[in-house]
Amino acid sequence: MALSYKARRRWSLVVLLIGLPLYIVVAVTLVNMLDRPSALVELAIYVVLGVIWMVPLRFVFLGVGQADPDKQDRDGEG
Repeated sequence: MALSYKARRRWSLVVLLIGLPLYIVVAVTLVNMLDRPSALVELAIYVVLGVIWMVPLRFVFLGVGQADPDKQDRDGEG
């Protein structure tokens, strides 16, 4: 089932305002549970964790920054 443009916009807002901050807290907590890895290893962990969250949610963000494809252009018609 495909989400409508409005639904994708709403879910993207929820993900960015609520989900992402929670994910950041969890990621930092997990890294802090390790015995302070070297700076390069810690950077690699943060880079990987910074990319992983997008993979399952990419369908929510597709086309959100573009004009609503469901809305018809009424300026030139009518």
